[in-house]
Parts: sequence; C-alpha cells; structure tokens
Amino acid sequence: QVQLVESGGGLVQPGGSLRLSCAASGIIFSDYAMAWYRQAPGNQREFVSLITSSGTATYVDSMKGRFTISRDNAQNTACLHIMNLKPEDTAVYYCTAFDGLGTEYWGQGTQVTVFS
Repeated sequence: QVQLVESGGGLVQPGGSLRLSCAASGIIFSDYAMAWYRQAPGNQREFVSLITSSGTATYVDSMKGRFTISRDNAQNTACLHIMNLKPEDTAVYYCTAFDGLGTEYWGQGTQVTVFS
C-alpha cells in the first residue's frame, strides 16, 4: 500500500519559516520524482516545486529564493523549506510522487496558515 504523509504545517507569522516533510512508503522512492503543490481557499491547486530522482530541482519562478525542495532517498523523504512566509502562502500543501510513466500518488496535505 502506497502512502505519502505530509507533516510540518502549522500557524506562523509573516517572515517566519516552515519545513514541510513528505514521508513515502510502499514505493521504491528513488524511482520517483517528487513534487509539491498547494491549494489556497477558493483557488485551484498550483504547482510549487519538483525534484527529480537524481536531485535536480525546479521551481515556479515566483517562488524561487524562498522555497527549497530536497529529498533523502535513504529516508524515503522529501522536504519543502519555506522562508519569509507571506499571508498569500496560506494553503494546503500536498506532496506527490510520480514516475513519468503515468503513475502518481498524492498525500493528504498539510495546512500552512500565515497570519499577523
């Protein structure tokens, strides 16, 4: 059974930082690229960042500099570090694993709320 479990979300003031984690099980983690998406209330889910199985990272241009994606293939974990959080970063953050051949898995999401 494949599971992706996100953690690390929470309430944070503007300017703060969070480190989101995604723990994967039931897959050969190193065979999958990992990505983070987010969905704010009333908005469609949007792409944030991805990291290939070999560690190459890609970001949405508007998020470069504040978001850092990483992965640890030995720990079957992908992380998203968000710095200088802004109210507009408030969203549910989801991780996904995909193999590029049509197989993808999604986690349940973790809530990030930025408030002043």
